[in-house]
This record gives sequence, C-alpha cells and structure tokens, in this order.
Amino acid sequence: MRRTASPFSLVMLGFGTFLLVLAPLLAWYVQPRAAVNPVDIDTTAVYTGRGSVFDLDRVETVSGQAITVTQRVRGNVEASADSGNAAVWDVITTVDTDKSLPAADPHDALDFAPHRWVLDRQTTKPVHCCEAEPHIEGEAYLKFPFDVQKRSYQWWDNTLGDTVVMRYRGTEKVQGYTGYRFTASVPATKTGTRLVPGSLVDEPDRPQVLAEEWYSNHGLELVVDQATGRVVYAQTGPRRTLRAPGGDEDAAVLLDAEKLAFTTATQKEAVRQAKRDSGQLRMVGETVPVGAAVAGFVLAVTGGILVARGRKEEERPGLPGTAQ
Repeated sequence: MRRTASPFSLVMLGFGTFLLVLAPLLAWYVQPRAAVNPVDIDTTAVYTGRGSVFDLDRVETVSGQAITVTQRVRGNVEASADSGNAAVWDVITTVDTDKSLPAADPHDALDFAPHRWVLDRQTTKPVHCCEAEPHIEGEAYLKFPFDVQKRSYQWWDNTLGDTVVMRYRGTEKVQGYTGYRFTASVPATKTGTRLVPGSLVDEPDRPQVLAEEWYSNHGLELVVDQATGRVVYAQTGPRRTLRAPGGDEDAAVLLDAEKLAFTTATQKEAVRQAKRDSGQLRMVGETVPVGAAVAGFVLAVTGGILVARGRKEEERPGLPGTAQ
C-alpha cells in the first residue's frame, strides 16, 4: 500500500501557508506604509466665539464681537512631487467679525495670514524645503503624528512663532468619538514690531512709533484621534496686543477672545474623516492580519493532516516477462 495526497489537501495547505506569510507582511510592512499624510489635502476648519477686536474705522477696541477664524489647508501636489517624501500644504488663516463676513476675498478679512507647511509624510515632522515659510519646528502642527502616545508633544504655534508644550490630559469624547486630550497656555510674549500712530500706544506726541506686538493665549485645547493624529476638536484663546517701545503694559488690544472653538459642523467632519482613516489603518494593521493568521493556521493544519494521511492505493504488481 502507498499514500497519495489529494489536490484539495495540497491547495488547502498552500493557501494556509500563504495566509500565514501574508498576516505579518500586512501588519509590519503594508500598514506602516499606508499611514502617510496626503499630498492632495483640501480641508477647512472654522472656529467661532466672542471677544474684543480692534476696529480700524473707529480706531478703538470693540468688545463683545462675534469672531470667526477660518483655516483652509490645501495640498500642493506639484510641489510635493518635487520634494521627494514630503507633503507640501499651503495654509490660509483669516480672522473675521460679522462686519467682514461674508468676504468675497480673504484679503478683506480683519486678519489674513498665508503660509506654507512642508511635512514628512510618515513622521509628520517639519521638512525645510519648497519655500516653506515660516521655519516651522516641533513634532506637530495642524495634526499630530500617527499613533499618538500618552505624553507631551511640541506643538507649533504660528502666531507665537515657536513651539508650545501640549500636555496629555486623558481622553475626551467629541461627537461621540473618543480622542486624546491635550492642553497648553502661552504667557505674554513679544512676537515682533509694527509701525503705528503714537496715539495708539499712549504716545500722542509722536506721529509714528515702532510699537511692540505681544501675544498670549488663555488656553489651547486639542482632542486628537489616536491612530491618525487628526485633530477632531480644537479650542484657542488668543490675545494680541500692542505696547509702546520698552513698555510693560498693553496699550492697545488687537484681538482678545477667551474661547474660539471648532464649530459643530467642523467637529462632525473631522470625526467622520478620523473614523474613516483610522478604520482603514485598523483593517490593514489589525483586522485583516489577525483574520489571515487564524484562517491560515486552520487551513495549514487541516491541509497538513490531510496530506499526511493521504489516500491509500494498492500497489499493482508489474507484468510478468515474456518468454523469448
């Protein structure tokens, strides 16, 4: 008697082995390469709140104003292709009151700030190329790296022109979705100078003064998706003022709002994208590899047993020789 393996058992063994090889390949090779920042991003985040703003027509600070901050981020695909492994994002941030909304041209806003951020597609760290301005530093800006950890991060504050430490404060739900919460504050810091009439900084005898610009923040709060690093909720409390040269006190308030936060619509869209992207990463990095490993093990073991058992066949004796 001899044993022969059936085609079905060989196929089962081969496919099971393939799945066992595929599982770690997906988890350790494919998933890290799927976690990349896009080059064709096109998103808009809107913050709203109330506060004080400097009215240029009245030449004074007006309190109790509705304030809208709009941040548009668009990927520059051509510049990204030329950069190598970087994503080039062009950012426009505008600050408006009801007086300047709706604005046909963002330049008509109360404040208009365009800039460019270039980031590594895998690590999200700043890359200094492609006419990036300003010289952004730190670990995160606009978004956190993939696989966010429960620790502090260096977050770039574009108004400050420097990084601030965002400290982990636990988890929080945004529109029913759980993310990691980080907070920080910014003490009053000189950020530059501006030529203004002397009367604005309590120096009426001087027609023009190179006033000092100061910035502080009542409180930054971010809720971040752990898998993708996407910000699903953001809150900021900017205060921007002018001081006389060498002055110790604020002479004019340009902007002061204790709380400007993502609108409900912005939160919902951020959560929708976070669910989609984190779900795709989880499928490639966890769900499919685990399923492939389990199915591969079962198929390989079953196929191996069937091959070992084989199919019994009787050996046929050879034909007797012919007499010569």
